[in-house]
Amino acid sequence: MSEALQLQGKHIVLGLSGGIACYKAAELTRALIKAGATVQVVMSEAAEQFITAVTMQALSNRTVFTSQWDAREANNMAHINLSREADAILVAPASADFLAKLVQGRADDLLSLMCLARPIERCPLLVAPAMNREMWAHPATQRNIRQLREDGTTLLGPDVGDQACGEIGDGRMLEALDLRDEVISFFQPKLLAGKRLLITAGPTFEPIDPVRGITNRSSGKMGFAIARAAAEAGAQVTLVAGPVHLNTPRGVQRIDVQTAQQMHDAVLPRAAAHELFIATAAVADWRPAELSEHKIKKNGSKLAPTFELTENPDILAAVARLPAGQRPFCVGFAAESQDLVKHAREKLVRKNVELVVGNLGPATFGRDDNTLVLVDAQGQRELATADKLSLARELVREIAARLGTKTH
Repeated sequence: MSEALQLQGKHIVLGLSGGIACYKAAELTRALIKAGATVQVVMSEAAEQFITAVTMQALSNRTVFTSQWDAREANNMAHINLSREADAILVAPASADFLAKLVQGRADDLLSLMCLARPIERCPLLVAPAMNREMWAHPATQRNIRQLREDGTTLLGPDVGDQACGEIGDGRMLEALDLRDEVISFFQPKLLAGKRLLITAGPTFEPIDPVRGITNRSSGKMGFAIARAAAEAGAQVTLVAGPVHLNTPRGVQRIDVQTAQQMHDAVLPRAAAHELFIATAAVADWRPAELSEHKIKKNGSKLAPTFELTENPDILAAVARLPAGQRPFCVGFAAESQDLVKHAREKLVRKNVELVVGNLGPATFGRDDNTLVLVDAQGQRELATADKLSLARELVREIAARLGTKTH
């Protein structure tokens, strides 16, 4: 999925407090700019011990501000001017000391002064904590984190993993591309805020013997894009994924399965706890009636083995049959090779769902773009060819409108 220009028109003030994670700010600056944003860097005195202002200026193509006494501004008020021009202030890394400053309202350098002076109602503050695991776990830091959230600050991370000190645990700053995605997500309208979404994605694999099976060419990319778009829109997302090699979108709970029966068994007990169910998975309609205990070998007869097949459970239909009060809003996918609208409408009626999203499977499997047709009781509408994440966001808007949710 392309991240190009998803921050077009956004101006980000990137603040660096002291910490070894400052090295990630260089890549983060490049990633934000590639996504279409302009980036103004503000560094604390401590940050300059880890990375130079020259480096950040070269990457951002803007003069870096480091002191509240910088006289280059006509009114000598960089802390005012910088925050008034910003669509958001992102502090990455945000050290334990800097988080404490924010909570206490201290303003003894340009970065903390700018955060305090920002117009809260139109200049959001995002912070990416970065510190040793013991510092992160300390009760004082956790109190500060709770207060920052209460004050309206958005926390991005931290992550868990190897730390510069050699220890392993919570407190590691998110990687640059993860932070870029978090910033992109922050600006998406929260159309599904408070909603719970259950979604299936990818193919299923129906084993014939220990090494072979029946599957299909679905990559899972469309379903994963929808899971990401829904999480960006504020939904609590549970993703039931067949065998695919895709990273889990941030903020999404993932359940991995192999077969159609496993997917059915993962979905059905959870469906009633969700307001929305989207079945993007390309579930195998049939499976071998019996699994061979050992690999089926050639026997020299030149006769291919034959298999008795049995029908797999219909996951979408089963969810759609749940009683009122337990049944979520149901969206099905129809991957066809011909007569797309005809088959999609038949599926809509046969499975008694609110919306079917049709696409031509052979034309999209494995690709990063797609073309969708939305079919419901009122008619049909095509979503023009675009990258799958853009289509996923448009689909989220369509679903939110049908659910009657509002942007906020």
